[in-house]
Amino acid sequence: MAFPRRSGILLHPTSLPGKFGIGNLGCGARQFVDFLVAADQTYWQLLPLGPTGYGNSPYQSLSAFAGNPMLISLETLVESGYLSRKDIEDSPTFPEGRVGFTSVTKYKSRLLSRAYDSFRTKAPSDEQAAFSTFCTDQAFWLDDFALFMALRKSHDLRSWQEWETDLATREPAALANARDRLAHQIENEKYQQWQFFQQWLAVKRYANRQGIAVIGDIPIFVALDSADVWANTHLFELDEDLRPRVVSGVPPDFFSETGQLWGHPLYRWNLMSENDYAWWIARFQMAFTQADVMRIDHFRGFYNYWEVPAEAKTAARGRWRYGPGADLFHVVTSELGKVDIIAEDLGDLDAESRAAVDALEKAFDYPGMKVLQFAFGAGPSDPFLPHNYSPDCVTYTGTHDNDTVTGWYHVTSTEDERACARRYLGSDGTNIAWDMIRLAWASVANTAITTAQDLLGLGNEARMNLPGTVGPRNWTWRLCKGALTDDIAERLQDVTVTYGRSG
Repeated sequence: MAFPRRSGILLHPTSLPGKFGIGNLGCGARQFVDFLVAADQTYWQLLPLGPTGYGNSPYQSLSAFAGNPMLISLETLVESGYLSRKDIEDSPTFPEGRVGFTSVTKYKSRLLSRAYDSFRTKAPSDEQAAFSTFCTDQAFWLDDFALFMALRKSHDLRSWQEWETDLATREPAALANARDRLAHQIENEKYQQWQFFQQWLAVKRYANRQGIAVIGDIPIFVALDSADVWANTHLFELDEDLRPRVVSGVPPDFFSETGQLWGHPLYRWNLMSENDYAWWIARFQMAFTQADVMRIDHFRGFYNYWEVPAEAKTAARGRWRYGPGADLFHVVTSELGKVDIIAEDLGDLDAESRAAVDALEKAFDYPGMKVLQFAFGAGPSDPFLPHNYSPDCVTYTGTHDNDTVTGWYHVTSTEDERACARRYLGSDGTNIAWDMIRLAWASVANTAITTAQDLLGLGNEARMNLPGTVGPRNWTWRLCKGALTDDIAERLQDVTVTYGRSG
């Protein structure tokens, strides 16, 4: 069985406690692994690990392959000798409990560049050789990404579509000139990626040795302002001026009269299939380097996706188009073998699409998702109620796009939903977060996941993201040091053992 009866916690590394304004891949990450072990958990689920672009969203990454340098542990660089203790002693005062992305990026970027300069002048030969090997092995994405980032920074972070035409269209002479002119900055970008992967893979090994598997996340779409699109314009639905002809979204539904206009460029699936989905295979290979299990965001888009004209102001004027379906995943299985994938199959699906997505999941043994916060609005037949589950699913108390359970109960649910939840749980709602954790753990779902916020019973203020908005609270929530106590670990362990999810 690919997914035995187990459980875990969703916590993105940016939310880890620690110094310097953002979670990192140092001791805080290992301490969280230790908490998972003490609580008898099996999974640590993450959001995408890529460098963030618009709105600091991990779902708007500048690369589908790169890691986020802001997660690099400065203290680990001190231990490696590439920064001094003095370098990090005069750090600014960062806000407690929130990531201040602007101040963090300004501070850490300067120190990461200092570490690179130190590496260039005093790295021992074995370290230089390791860096050189990394650059060679990852050249298929790293060369374009490092050049993209160096150019983006030299253009004051403007989108590649606003660069000089010869750079936007990747004229060979212009690229060669940029590589010469920005050689130092390009090498710095590669160094930061090397450090990210060294540190993250060390954390992953630490977790795996103790029986903790990492669940990563693949957004189906990539950002227009990304190295992926800039370096592979032929794979996307762009016009002769390299502007999107059509973009992503979802149609009008109960929640939105105009739908949701996401704005990602869409894939030329026919062209990708002619090349045996080489870009996607490389993407999956990188994903399974970073994690053991992958959640695919908006999985239904591989069956059908909503195509919106690029000039449209809302998503209402769109149409359904068919994706690659099983064809892509047959190639994935052929190239990578049997891989563990969780299909994010939420949303308003008509009967045909629901049946087709279910069939696609069943064909490859990919479990779908159930979110308990969605369970209390449609009566006893609601598919999100645990008595309607089959074991081949992953149940969540909530995800990064939901309110916390406590926030849902007190702020974003209706009175009818709250009354239904109390009846179903046999609860008065005073400890709603742990009531929902217990419900998830008791369900027949093979996998149960909760969030760190729900373990702590935190309210609406601790929500990770409000979909459809861009604001200072999105993606910024952080754990306070010591919040995940031994008592919480013991309590979660008891629930885990009671409902047969112990590893």
